[in-house]
Amino acid sequence: MAPSSKAPVKRSASGDVANFLKKATKTPVLARGSKKGRLLFAMDATASRGPTWLQAMGIQTDMFKEASSVGGLDVQLVYYRGLMDFGASPWLDDAIQVASLMRSISVLGGPTQIERVLKHAVSESKRGKINAVVFIGDAVEEIPDQIMGAAGELGLRGVPVFVFHEGGIEPAGSIFKQVASLTRGAYSSFDASSPQQLRDLLKAVAVYAAGGRKALENYGRASGEAIQRLTYQLSRKN
Repeated sequence: MAPSSKAPVKRSASGDVANFLKKATKTPVLARGSKKGRLLFAMDATASRGPTWLQAMGIQTDMFKEASSVGGLDVQLVYYRGLMDFGASPWLDDAIQVASLMRSISVLGGPTQIERVLKHAVSESKRGKINAVVFIGDAVEEIPDQIMGAAGELGLRGVPVFVFHEGGIEPAGSIFKQVASLTRGAYSSFDASSPQQLRDLLKAVAVYAAGGRKALENYGRASGEAIQRLTYQLSRKN
């Protein structure tokens, strides 16, 4: 695929990546016997997402709060940015801790690392069941076949990927839709003018990961058309 305008830049000296990992390593790892749902939440933190970054932080925090009302959720935060910067937290069960870690990350120009995110999810799924993966991003700068290979592995392991595509532009949109299809997940696009839609959709995925299909169906009946479309995508593939 032809490279996009998101050219890599020098690594920032701000230390926010180091701080993120430092906080993460000090957080107690959850017991393997946890019965709660597990959600791997992955973010593209490259520079092109800068204009909506702060808005996204608030929306994502709402997602985790919603999950706690359904029975709780263990979350692992994953992000990429810069010149191959890649971070993953331990599994966390506290919405405040999750929000704090998210806010320690800032955007930095660099290439996408979607295949790496999906391969990391495969590795984590071998250690313990993952109920869902959420990925929020806006572009694809990698070889699509390699991304599809990793998505296929997740699909075989029964891990759905919910892709929330900022901007909805092509060719990234078609690639993200294939990832969702291969994993029996769902795809939705959003933009800066639709924060409430993204908020509602993220809450719906949290409900699904924490409480399963029945919880999502119940949530969907009390929600709008966007949630019902997401529920339909899942029911069509399972």
